[in-house]
Amino acid sequence: MKIRSARPEDAENLLKIYAYYVANTAVSFEYDVPTAAEFRSRIENTLQKYPYLVLEEDGIIQGYAYAGIFKGRAAYDHSCEVSIYVDHSAKRRGYGRKLYEALEERLKRQGIRNLYACIAHPVTEDEYLSRDSEKFHRHLGYCTVGEFHQCAIKFGRWYNMIWMEKMIGEHT
Repeated sequence: MKIRSARPEDAENLLKIYAYYVANTAVSFEYDVPTAAEFRSRIENTLQKYPYLVLEEDGIIQGYAYAGIFKGRAAYDHSCEVSIYVDHSAKRRGYGRKLYEALEERLKRQGIRNLYACIAHPVTEDEYLSRDSEKFHRHLGYCTVGEFHQCAIKFGRWYNMIWMEKMIGEHT
């Protein structure tokens, strides 16, 4: 298993992972799968300021995690939002934990102290959305700090969104 920084040329492989979540789940609230060019641009933009990591096993990308701006004001520069996607056929192999551990380490070195995860949350679990992401983040030390009720609609159903937070640095 190898974790490395994403490269723009990884866009098509990462998009294959993400496309499943867009087309088949409410994990992502995007309706349309982005183009490879758009996804490449997202990677390039993220890498200007934040880490964007991929996990490979036997040369095949199994997942990715990245950080992004939390809020666009200088006062928030020590906080960021994090996201993670693991190939849907490769879940429960520890890839998510490894990716987040590596991402946290890089973010600590960058002076980040607070991590925030914006997570789709079902009113009632269904075939499009479970509470697995919330459970995963909670297992890694995140706690729920807010919930928006019925704020998104996908597949003709309303979903909530929760914000989870993890402190990874001292606030001196």
